[in-house]
Amino acid sequence: MSKSNSAPQTSRLRPILIGILFITVIGIAAWTATSSPALGAGSPVVMPTYVRSFAFAEIAKPTYTALPTTTALPSTEIAAVTDIPTNAPESVIQAVIVDSSSSDTHSESEQAPVSYSGNKYILVDISEQHMYVYEADTLVFSFIASTGMNNGTRVGSFSVLDKIPNAYGATWNIWMPNWLGIYWSGSLENGIHALPILSNGGQLWAGYLGVPISYGCVVLGVSESQMLYDWAEIGTPVEIQR
Repeated sequence: MSKSNSAPQTSRLRPILIGILFITVIGIAAWTATSSPALGAGSPVVMPTYVRSFAFAEIAKPTYTALPTTTALPSTEIAAVTDIPTNAPESVIQAVIVDSSSSDTHSESEQAPVSYSGNKYILVDISEQHMYVYEADTLVFSFIASTGMNNGTRVGSFSVLDKIPNAYGATWNIWMPNWLGIYWSGSLENGIHALPILSNGGQLWAGYLGVPISYGCVVLGVSESQMLYDWAEIGTPVEIQR
């Protein structure tokens, strides 16, 4: 009885022993792998090489330098800058007006103010380069003006002698719109007029109003001279003072 009972027990224990042996082998193998210098945690870890695609650098802060702005000038203003005569003879006060029918010399006695009974009055102040226009003691216009270089505009009491829509100055080949003649200097008449027009259509002295720039006349801006021309009458008194 006891021999026949031990055989079945041995056969039942065999698979268990085989399983224990298998687990033991696996455990030993795992331990060997983890503890081996060549295979375990102690083996050097190869890291991928990292290449930096940028670099830090010290860059100076840029400085700002303001550049002058340029504005294209109209052709009239370019002409005014490039065509200003600078060598005018001091004896030349103004060119002869185109409508003057006589080349005779006008004496000082012929420059007496024209008889006038109105209440209009023009005052030119050379020191201020300004014109004040009055009617019945009321200031109706106040204009920036330019008088003659080198004291070329005469001081005194005069009057409007003539009105010409567009007078011609033969000496410098210029046209003078809105001409109001005020006194004669020999055969030349000085007057009040707009900025002169050159033969090429350019506008002489544009941008220079307010400083002595003419050859003796009193020069106004285009719109200002038109207003004065429409307002003034033959005989209107003109006072020029320093």
